[in-house]
Amino acid sequence: MIKQFAILPARARFCVIGALIILISGAFYSGYSAEPREASSETSSGNLSVNIEEQYAETAGEIIDQATSTHRAFDRVAYLADYFPHRLSGSDMLEDAIDWAVKKLREDGIPEVRTQDIEVPHWVRGDEFAKIVSPYEKEMPMLGLGGSVNTDGEELTARTVVVESFDELEERSDEIEGNIVVYNQPFEDYGTSVQYRVHGADRASEHGAIGVLLRSVSPKSMGHPHTGNIRYSGDVPEIPIAAISAEDAKLLHRFDMRDDPATVTLYMEAEMKDEPALSRNVIAEIPGSEKPEEVVVIGGHIDSWDVGHGASDDAGGVIVTWEALRLINEMDLQPKRTIRLVLWTNEENGVMGGRAYRDKVRESNEIEKHQLAFEVDFGVFKPLGYGFRGSEEAFEMLEPIAGLMDPMRDMHLREGAYGTVDIGPLHREGVPIMGLDVDTEEYFWYHHSAKDTVDKLDADELAECVATVAVMAFVVADMPQRLPW
Repeated sequence: MIKQFAILPARARFCVIGALIILISGAFYSGYSAEPREASSETSSGNLSVNIEEQYAETAGEIIDQATSTHRAFDRVAYLADYFPHRLSGSDMLEDAIDWAVKKLREDGIPEVRTQDIEVPHWVRGDEFAKIVSPYEKEMPMLGLGGSVNTDGEELTARTVVVESFDELEERSDEIEGNIVVYNQPFEDYGTSVQYRVHGADRASEHGAIGVLLRSVSPKSMGHPHTGNIRYSGDVPEIPIAAISAEDAKLLHRFDMRDDPATVTLYMEAEMKDEPALSRNVIAEIPGSEKPEEVVVIGGHIDSWDVGHGASDDAGGVIVTWEALRLINEMDLQPKRTIRLVLWTNEENGVMGGRAYRDKVRESNEIEKHQLAFEVDFGVFKPLGYGFRGSEEAFEMLEPIAGLMDPMRDMHLREGAYGTVDIGPLHREGVPIMGLDVDTEEYFWYHHSAKDTVDKLDADELAECVATVAVMAFVVADMPQRLPW
């Protein structure tokens, strides 16, 4: 699979990746249930629930006490984010972070630590700027979007056409030829608003635009642009696209509404390298005592965008799951099944880490041995519960485990899982998956921006996230029953 992918030209490889990301995004946001589903009375009040509580309540309480008595997780997130920011695929910074993680995991005494080599796309931002030149000159903070083409060594200067939706883009089609489209789409929710980032360049190109500026996909831009990946279909000319702040998008819109559209200049040196770069997944595990061939996977993605420090996205997820594994090992808890930590590479602009892991375990006939895959990639703020995607029977088996978190707070279990892009390939093979539900009110304030730094995180909340992951991971790995697919 990797070799076939590498043969394609760089831009074609990126289009394949873009299509994959759209499919994954659809799975990522579909199936959400606002309210936790009630388990059937036969299961929730029956022997399974009683047995889970009787067998694991004391151990769960000890895990919670141990996890919440230290700020070790915060200290490690701070170290990863402070010393290894800008962990974009293809960068030395990402590979240095991976080297550090392998070294520290071994120092932590995790029994088995290894890496998996993976070829990843290599996109480089280069110099870039955007500014208003009329009705007056004003620099605009901007970020080229991941995978965008450049401006071919020139400054693109053109009139703006500002729209709030794809429908309005169609209505104003005759104004767009030779101009720069500005999307000032209101933030509704991430799944809805991100479509303008992903598809916006192609949709504008269909009408003859020469470039695109996008209102950042965030409810509170606060003057900062937010980056993220895009998709070119290959059916229309590829045009450069960059994100600007919500404030500047609204300013340009007000000029447009007065029939006095602004003129702007856009310059970008972005480049997709012809050859992929080499990166690695990090894999560390505690072998199971009775069924080592059966696996519970936990993890986050170690790569990040090249702005900010990637603290929430996803150094926090990396360290929360890592600390859960370390804590289980340190407490000499020996689950029946293997608990495997995977720190995936290339989630942000390719998902090659998630695909390569899936391919590896599929080739070795290990897919069916996966009990559960649990990813943390939707922030590490106050934990509220678990999102799950799998069979109804498995859901009912997991609900009493969520109940073990009662000493900390009432934790829900609901249908649908956020922050599970890297384990999406496993789920499409049938593996049940889970995401950590947290208070996400502030997550998209910082997401994919220069504001994503460790000072936005709370040490106590990070510790609670460790406890929430560790309890679920240990019990699912140790319980007598297999989760039915």
